[in-house]
Amino acid sequence: MEINQFAALVQERIRKRLGEGYQVTLREVCKNNCVTLLGLIILSEERNVSPTIYLKPFWEAYEQGMELDGVVDRILRIYWEDTPNQKVDMSFFKHFDRVRTRICYRLIQAEKNGELLEKIPYIAFLDLAVCFFYAYHGRALGDGAILINNAHMEMWGAGTADLLRLAQENTPRLFPWECSSMEDVAREILGGREGQACGDREGRESLADVPMRVLSNQKRTHGAACILYPHVLEQLSGQAGGNLYILPSSIHEVILLEDSGEEEPEFLKKMIFDINRTQVEPEEVLSDSLYYYDRVEKCVKIL
Repeated sequence: MEINQFAALVQERIRKRLGEGYQVTLREVCKNNCVTLLGLIILSEERNVSPTIYLKPFWEAYEQGMELDGVVDRILRIYWEDTPNQKVDMSFFKHFDRVRTRICYRLIQAEKNGELLEKIPYIAFLDLAVCFFYAYHGRALGDGAILINNAHMEMWGAGTADLLRLAQENTPRLFPWECSSMEDVAREILGGREGQACGDREGRESLADVPMRVLSNQKRTHGAACILYPHVLEQLSGQAGGNLYILPSSIHEVILLEDSGEEEPEFLKKMIFDINRTQVEPEEVLSDSLYYYDRVEKCVKIL
């Protein structure tokens, strides 16, 4: 069954389950890198916000044998758990003075997001784009992000330079950076379970010897932007005692490798290209480029 057919079945089943007073709609959402995902939204008179529930993982579970009623149960559980039980006042977002302390930036690929960049303020950075978002934090909705578009800028009477100045202050404060070894990251992914980060002692020792480090923020969300933080690459290259290769692992982190003179840039470029196509979700790819931080010139360039 195609995903659109599946979505229509789910939509109708949820409508019947909820009854009158609820609006159940399907929407194609354009994500990063122009990846389009099919989402389901449930709205009611009592609640003016609702999570977009993306249907691809549920469709895959259905194709693997999950009953349709089981899919509907899971979707409704997400809706009830993640939707505030009252209306949320978002009027504060109209006032620049009330949002300025949580305006932040993130990095995306410029070429694959051309259509999006026509609608949002951004600053070109090599083959990437620095774009801006409001880091929402509230009791009703928890943590989230609102992408800032041109209409918001017009409403606030603000310019791109204003957003950049605020984001340079806010992003490192709200999303502090950290640089971890490959071994530490592997252990974190597996929940810190002793002996399982690499499978055995020999595996753990081999990872410990890998001279690569992972730079991200403490939330591990859109952490590739940490290369923009003031003095971060300068500090890390000083600790390494040399220039740094920067491998864009995803929009969420980059991998740093000290230039010892033994690395082959063409091999690193091929590794980035292959990983982006086999290990990273399409909407999370940052770039196929290999970057380089020169500690003398204090700048990032493309190799």
